Amino acid sequence: MPRPPLDGLIDDLYYLEGAPPYARLTLPPPAALLIVNLGAPFRIRAGTDGEPADYADGCVVTMPTRAWEFGYPPRTRSVGVHFKPWGMGPFLSMPAAELRDRPVTIEQVWGRSAVTELQDRLAAAAGPHEMLTLLEEELVRRLRETAGLGLVRHASSVIAAAGGAVSIGDLSSAAGVSSTHLAQRFKEHIGVTPKRLARTHRFAAAAFAIDPAGPVDWGELASSAGYFDQAHFNHEFREFTGLTPTRYVEVRRRFLREHPGHVLDSWPLPAD
Repeated sequence: MPRPPLDGLIDDLYYLEGAPPYARLTLPPPAALLIVNLGAPFRIRAGTDGEPADYADGCVVTMPTRAWEFGYPPRTRSVGVHFKPWGMGPFLSMPAAELRDRPVTIEQVWGRSAVTELQDRLAAAAGPHEMLTLLEEELVRRLRETAGLGLVRHASSVIAAAGGAVSIGDLSSAAGVSSTHLAQRFKEHIGVTPKRLARTHRFAAAAFAIDPAGPVDWGELASSAGYFDQAHFNHEFREFTGLTPTRYVEVRRRFLREHPGHVLDSWPLPAD
């Protein structure tokens, strides 16, 4: 668990080394991610119809609005940060909306010399604990005050607690700001509007409610999640995961069978 003041912005810091369970994984919304790469380049494909790109020094990914794939090399080594949806903003030099569905290298955000220095310090560290401490110190050093962060954090927390089932108009009224002002602050810090964030949380809640070990009543699941009909739910599934609902369950079952109790169970998932 990161120490204050990072604990209000970050879910966790992690160290990853070795062979991944699958070569390509689909990664989840709602999340923001920063990776400092210390091994061979990895590949990211944003969307199901885009071309993959190599990332050597690492990557920065703000809140995605569609499926994307993460491809590991056969052996990988990196340190990373899982941000809360609003947590990336204070570490960016541009509005988060400029990076929406556009993963970039850390060099593009922090500069080549800073990234090279950080990579050298991480590579020389005695072990994973020291590496994570160095990354945490770098984040604290780069943390900046950003207007509207408290507003976005509170509103985002309300959306998450409601599983996306919340009126954005009521949310802005309760905060004492206009819907336009709230949307602008969300785009600055998260990269998406409150409505889009609520849509993402609604889908995530529905997907995580699926028990891959048993039969799934798709119609009931779609209805209980507040979707107009199953066709709408199916469309959301493809947009957010790149998979059909039935294919998603097949992949979940395969993952459980091949890697029981794995830390990656549920999400991320194999992409094929």
